[in-house]
Formats: sequence, C-alpha cells, structure tokens
Amino acid sequence: MIDKFKASFREETHELLGQLEATLLELESDPGNEELINAAFRAIHTVKGSSGMFGFDAISHFTHDIENALDKCRNGSLSVTREFIDMTLKARDHVLSLLNHEDGLPSALQATGEQLLARIRRFAGIEVPGTAEAPGAGESQAPSAAGARSERGTARTYRIHFKPSADIFRNGTKVLNLLEELGGLGTTDAFPHTEQIPSLDLLDPESCYCFWDVMLTTERDINAIRDVFIFVEGDSELRIEELPPELVSDAEGKPRKLGEILMERGEVSPDALREALKSQKRLGEVLVEKHIVTQPQIEAALVEQEHLKRTQERAEGQMGSIRVASDKLDALVDLVGELVTLQARLSQISLDLEDGSLGSISEQFERLIAQLRDNTMVIRMLPIGSTFNKFRRVVRDLSTELGKEAELLTEGAETELDKTVIERLGDPLVHIIRNSIDHGIETPDRRAKAGKPAKGTIKLAARHSGAYVLIQVSDDGAGLDREAIRAKAVERGLLVPSQELPDQELFQLIFAPGFSTARKVTTVSGRGVGMDVVKREIESLGGSVQLNSAAGAGMTVTLKIPLTLAIIDGLLIRIGTEFYVIPLSSVDGCIEIGREDLSSRGERRIIHYREELVPYIKLREAFESGGDEPDIEQIVIAAGQDARVGFVVDQVVGDYQTVIKPLGRMYRDVEGISGATILGDGTVALILDVNRLAGIAQRDAAQRVTEGV
Repeated sequence: MIDKFKASFREETHELLGQLEATLLELESDPGNEELINAAFRAIHTVKGSSGMFGFDAISHFTHDIENALDKCRNGSLSVTREFIDMTLKARDHVLSLLNHEDGLPSALQATGEQLLARIRRFAGIEVPGTAEAPGAGESQAPSAAGARSERGTARTYRIHFKPSADIFRNGTKVLNLLEELGGLGTTDAFPHTEQIPSLDLLDPESCYCFWDVMLTTERDINAIRDVFIFVEGDSELRIEELPPELVSDAEGKPRKLGEILMERGEVSPDALREALKSQKRLGEVLVEKHIVTQPQIEAALVEQEHLKRTQERAEGQMGSIRVASDKLDALVDLVGELVTLQARLSQISLDLEDGSLGSISEQFERLIAQLRDNTMVIRMLPIGSTFNKFRRVVRDLSTELGKEAELLTEGAETELDKTVIERLGDPLVHIIRNSIDHGIETPDRRAKAGKPAKGTIKLAARHSGAYVLIQVSDDGAGLDREAIRAKAVERGLLVPSQELPDQELFQLIFAPGFSTARKVTTVSGRGVGMDVVKREIESLGGSVQLNSAAGAGMTVTLKIPLTLAIIDGLLIRIGTEFYVIPLSSVDGCIEIGREDLSSRGERRIIHYREELVPYIKLREAFESGGDEPDIEQIVIAAGQDARVGFVVDQVVGDYQTVIKPLGRMYRDVEGISGATILGDGTVALILDVNRLAGIAQRDAAQRVTEGV
C-alpha cells in the first residue's frame, strides 16, 4: 500500500514539475507577471510539503531554498532574470532525478544538488543556516512585537485561529510541523485549547482534539501565512486577522501576552488559562506521542493529496473531474472492443436466422454499443497541448547550446487526440524540432545578412481533419538544401547521377536510415539517426509524413495522425474468400466496373474519376488470391498520402466497426497491412495500409510511364 501511495505521489510531482517548467518558460518572457511568480511558488511549495509527507527528505530539503528564492521574487526583493530562470529550471530537473532515489543519493547526484543550491543561495542572497553570519532559527532575524523594519516593511501582528479537523492525523499531517513552520515567519505566542481532550479510556490516538490561537508578529503578508496551511485549509477552521497596534502593546510599548488579550475579549477564562500554563509540558509530550507516524496514517496520506487537488480545482472552477489510472482506462477500452466484436457476431447471427425479434434486439444493442464506444473514446482523448510545453524547453536549451536564437509558437493546443497516440508522438516531434533548430534556423549574423529577424521562429500547430489530426512543425530557417540532398543520395547510391526526381520525392530521401547532410558529427546531429525513426514511428501509428520546403524560406513537416488506435470505422471488402478492411476515413468513393472494361485497359491501370486520372491496384493480384473473378468488380477510391488511388475488389460488403488488433512480430513488416480485426463469425480480416498501397500504385504507374507502356 505504501508503494502505491508513493507511486501516486511521484505522478502528482511529475505533473507539478511539468506545470513549474511551463510557468518558468512563460515567466522568462514576462518576468514582471506576479500571477506567474505566484504559480511557480505554489508549485514548488506543494512539492516541498508533499515530499516531506511521503518521506522524500532529500527533495524537501533541496526545495526549501528554491521556495525562499521564489518568495523573494514574490515580494519584489529579487528580480526574475534569465540566469535565475536557468538555475530554477535546472533545480526542477534535479528534483525530477531525486524522485528516483528515495533511500540514498549517489554521490555525484548529491554533489550536483549542493553546487546548484550554492548558486541559488548566492544569487538570491540566502544565508546558509548555522553559519556565523546567519542567526539561528527564531533568533535575531525574527521581528519584535514592537515592530521592526526591513526590506519587507513594517512588522504586523496577526491573530491566527487554527482548529484542524478531527481526522487530520489520518491524512498524514503533522500539526506541530505546521506550527513550527508558522514560527519561522516571525515571533509567535501560541495558546493551545485542550479542554476537548477526553479521558484516556475514551481517547482515540488518531484523532485531534486540540486547536490553537496563535499571535504572530511578522514582516510577511497574510498570503505567506495562508501558504503554511495550504494543505489543510479546506478541511480545517482557519481565521487570520491583523490586530491593531493598541491590542499588541500597552501604553508603555511593552508587548501584551496573548492570554491577556483572550481573557479581555472573554474568549478564555482565567482558570482555563492557568490550567493550560500548568500542563504545558505534559501537553507537549502528549501531542508528540499522538504524532508518532503509524502505518494507517501513512496509508491515509494519499487522501491529503487528493484534497489538495480538489482545493486547487475549486479555485480554478474545475470541480467535477476525477483522476483515473491509465491502465484502468485501457482495460475499459479493451472491454468495449470485445463488446463491439460480440455485437458484430450478434448482427451476423440475426441476419442468418432471419429472425425479426432478434434483429430488433441486435439493432438496439448496436446503437448502445456505438454510444458506449464513442463515450469511451472521448474519455481517452487529451488535448495535444499537454505535450507542447516540453518542446518549449527543447527549443530554449538547444538554441542556447548552438548559439542561436529561436522561439516556439503553438497553435491548436486544444486539439484532442487519443492519449496512446500522444504518448508515442513525443519522440518524433522532438527529433523534428531539433532538426529545425540545428539544420533550419540560422545563426543571428546569417539571419541578419538574409534580412531576417535575429530570432528564428518554430511553429507547432495542430488541427482536426476528418478522422485524422494534422500536426505541422514549420520554421523560418534556410529550408532544405536540394543540391546537398541530391549529392548525398548519389554518394550513397540512392540515386544515379542522371536521375531526376520531383522535390517531394527527393525530400523523402532524408527519411532513409543513416541519411544526413551534416558535415560533421555533433551531439545534436550528423549520424543520420532521427528522421528515419520519425517516419517509422508515424507510419506505425497509421499516419504519414509530408515535407514542404522553399530555399531560404524554411520548411514545414506535416504529420497526418489517426485520432485513435483502438476502434475505427472501416469499409469491409471481400477478395475471393478473404475479407479486408479499409479505414472509412480514407475512402473517397466506390464505383463498379465490368471485367471486360477492366481488361481492355491492359497494363495502364488508370481510370477517370471525377475529372482526374487515378491509378489503381488489383488487390486480387497483389495478394495472390485464388478463385474465379466476378463479372462485375468494384473499385474503392481512397485518399493516399499525396493523391487518390483505387483498389479493385470483388465485393464491397459495407461499413464495419473495426477493433484494431496488432500484428505479431512475424507479420509486422508485411507491406500494405497495418493490423487485423475479428469479424462477427470469428474469422480474421486484415486492415489495409492505404498510404503504403498508394505508394506502391504510384511507383508502379510511374515505372510504366517510364517504360512507355
């Protein structure tokens, strides 16, 4: 159970660190934005608090000074500069590394953290506790009740009424730690209310019976006080009020005791005050004993994490959402897929039996399954913008490393895509963006000579297109060097010197394994590894990659990605005794053609379709299917990567909800097949890869033209 909760903590912390990174990158372009500074502070404050709760003491210790530095930015005593952003981003990365080391830190990692902390302390003017220059906690640094001035301004006195919920210990919260943290803000005078503590025979050691009134004199504002209680405020009774000066000190300027003030107000009796003072030592021992961490307390700590999330969502108006483990969601999708297959079988049986009642039930079942399928797919959809933030960091760090200036612009971040697809898009997009910075964006002096702004622009855009999402990565750099690509292709034997290719086909050569036009190998490029991985990964998703470039005007890479990899609408076709599925989103139309008309075309294999010449493939020949050809065949016109292509089939059966099943290792490299599905009668139908087959048709058509057929 403990491991389960710690895994949940790691997941929460990953999200918080992602939010912190995005906030810091935005803050770099708008350093005076108080909202962003507060957001960064809250993120690191939450990481610090929750890491201490779950025993990640190294993270809690490391983030303490980061929190102090960000707090100085909040009160205006420290400026947000690029250097500070650099250090904080590195600190964020270090916390990410610390997540994997709960028990002990490698010496190298520990040294890196200490060096980073030393830099941040020097930059922010934070003195190390225990040094000769730095006073001890709660000593001369704390403001007096009479009032002291510093860079924060005049000291103020607050009365804090804190009554935690009875179940606060079950959430893993240590109340004394909260009071100790409150004391770190200034001088405190705390009065515990113990009258609700029952006798020992009725006492529940996991329940909290005390509450506190605290007098705090500090130069910090009320927000800093609330930050102490950020984890428990939602379930606790918390009141913070600033006291007027006459209540803080008497006529002679001597500080007044909290007990005196409470008695004057009638909020506590003299007897209760005397009893509390007499039992102060015993009360402290009892509270320490009640704060011993037990396994049930640890197991309940996750509740506090969920409470924090709910509190943040309430503040942002996002109540009503819940967190679901991705493996549970995947299991739900698998079950829906099985139901879709079962529904297809039921429909087939009702047709075979010609039973009207069964057919009616089958139709209703089909309608309900379709709704369930659509709703389940919607749950799996995530905005692609959730991955955009990490690319900002890639652009920032790599442009600095290469001595270039570049910024990332995004568009269509709200475009939704299956979470599985989004997860697999990360690496290909990183490769494309790195190539854009390394090969595309010029150095500032070269851009100036070309009449361009010193800072280059990389644009990442996404939009829906039918059952696909189009993702475009474009830059305003130098574009692809056509001659360099051609020369490298000739050198590697991919082209003969006399062979001419259209730009689109020539540009596709950069996806060949090991292909690179870089003159030297660097840590970024030159080995020819990257773009071939991009194409292979995108095609494994059932998508395609297209390049467009103009010399001196930049390059655009367009990825066409299916919305989901789980269940799609397909067109079921038959060739001989075998069935195949074409993704319905790729189908443009269907036409009938007689065998004689098809034979009269000879080897040209081109038909007229909507005032356009469209090449076609006879799938019977391509798949070497047996049996007699029908007198009337049908041609399914599908949209390939660049143009339409026709597929000659024996019969178009009709629409079919297709549950995609992956092919085994032995068949994954079969050209023209992307997966399989199970039909209603239990037989297997292969899913056609339209892009691959379209490429085959276009290549064969071009070869026939070259041969003069």
